[in-house]
Amino acid sequence: MTNTRNLLFIAVAVVGAVLGFLFWKGNGNGEVPEGFARGNGRVEAVEIDLASKLPGRIETILVREGELVEAGQPLAALDVRQLKANRHQAEAELRRSEIAVENARLMIQQRQAEVRAAEAVLSQQQSALDAAERQFARSEALAGSSVASERQLDIDRSNALGAEAAVASAEAKFTAAQIGVSAAEAAVVGAEAAVAAATATIEAIDVQIEDSTLKAPRPGRVQYIVAQAGEVIGAGGRVINMIDLNDVYMTFFLQTAAAGRAGSGTEVRLILDAAPDIIIPAKVSFVSDVAQFTPKTVETEVERQKLMFRVRARIAPELLAKYLDYIKTGLPGVAWVRLDPALPWPEVTDGRVLE
Repeated sequence: MTNTRNLLFIAVAVVGAVLGFLFWKGNGNGEVPEGFARGNGRVEAVEIDLASKLPGRIETILVREGELVEAGQPLAALDVRQLKANRHQAEAELRRSEIAVENARLMIQQRQAEVRAAEAVLSQQQSALDAAERQFARSEALAGSSVASERQLDIDRSNALGAEAAVASAEAKFTAAQIGVSAAEAAVVGAEAAVAAATATIEAIDVQIEDSTLKAPRPGRVQYIVAQAGEVIGAGGRVINMIDLNDVYMTFFLQTAAAGRAGSGTEVRLILDAAPDIIIPAKVSFVSDVAQFTPKTVETEVERQKLMFRVRARIAPELLAKYLDYIKTGLPGVAWVRLDPALPWPEVTDGRVLE
């Protein structure tokens, strides 16, 4: 009885071992043919964190987790009522500055008219001065004779001096009028600068309003919604996490010999555990120049063979575009690398190859 039980136990163990070996081999864990390499990995994609540049309250979330989005599609929006109020205030400042420009330009016209009037008065006073000086010169020449009296000479001298003072006054008014024109022109420049400043303020507010709507920078899939509508976030606060479906790859590790032969563009076939009958073509896009899982010593050839290098196999974007609905990051699988392009692919990679 005991022998029968032992034989039964041994038979079960042998069957289990055989089934385990077949399962192990069938899942790509058998011996790797010459000219090929194999590594275990996981499908990954470039992650993008969408964050707010400005602090504020989230008004609405426009997408759901797992949803496919296009580049430029609005994903979330912040409350912009305060920004709109600031814009109205800036618009009022702009109108005030534009009115100041018009007033300053009118002031220039007024000052220029004053310059012309002062110039006319100056010309008139110079003429009067010229006449008074000639009259004084004649009276002074006749002062010694009986033709002109001393009294007339004094009158002509006084008139000449008065005319000279009038010219000086007219010149001062003319100079003041010119300075007034320069001041009015400076006022125009200042008012125009205020217009430019108000316009820049409006543009800056418009940028802030635009930035308050978070948009997808590229096509992808929403992974996580970090913050919900109604929550207040600070500047740089994360709102949505998405993945770029144009940059999907599998990261795996190869030993030294295989990593040394794998270069950019080396052909790879990916077999996911979730769909072992589907083969996903890819190409090596990155081989790390730093070893991973480094042993304590690398002095011997055996130890050097234990070094592992991180490799990334990227799936072509045009292939991804055809199967966007089926792409799931995080799925584990096996990457088969063809180190010798002249060799045919092994049977384990002969499933339905995506095209």
